[in-house]
Amino acid sequence: MNKVKCIVIDDEELARTLLKSYIDKIDFLEVIDDFENPLSAVPILKENDIDIIFLDIQMPELKGTDFAKLIDSKTKVIFTTAYSEYALEGYDLNALDYLLKPITFERFLQAVNKFKKEDTVVENAITVKSGYDLHKLKYTDILYVESDNEYVVFYTKEKKIMSHQTLKSLEKKLPPSLFLRVHRSYIINKDKVTALKGRDLWVTNVQIPVSDSYYETVKKKLF
Repeated sequence: MNKVKCIVIDDEELARTLLKSYIDKIDFLEVIDDFENPLSAVPILKENDIDIIFLDIQMPELKGTDFAKLIDSKTKVIFTTAYSEYALEGYDLNALDYLLKPITFERFLQAVNKFKKEDTVVENAITVKSGYDLHKLKYTDILYVESDNEYVVFYTKEKKIMSHQTLKSLEKKLPPSLFLRVHRSYIINKDKVTALKGRDLWVTNVQIPVSDSYYETVKKKLF
């Protein structure tokens, strides 16, 4: 399994240090950064595919539960707090787990193993409804997906399949480790990219435009 990328957000330095020491002990986890203020973490969340956020709840500038509402659903949240009364609110936000301070390593391990368990059941394909038909497309076969009004079109080497859904909703279903939004009308398979020429990506032999808003992310994640 690829490394699970984590960040820690807590206004207490000792709490951040403890969690980072726990993360370092787990071979499938990788700490990317830690933050005292949740708003400082926004840029790294935009630029990286973060898998888990260890998020304190009671912080002076912004509560962790409020910040969690702004986070992409692909990123899992493990709340950390000294106040048990926040547990119900945390679970209402579909948190992966809720850790009550002081956090033991054993309890930490139970929480992160929930992510590992979820990750192992992820399939390597997506089921696409086209009219009355259902198609199972392997991720490795998809070159790119293009938006066409209220439809999206999946392109493989052999065929294209049109499905009634939006690119935005599809983006939430596709694994970010394999796929990347590069334009309001395109999602590409990262492994199929062969070149970036000016503001255009080449996916095998197909030219795909890159929007200005995605350009820096494309360079960072693909090149």
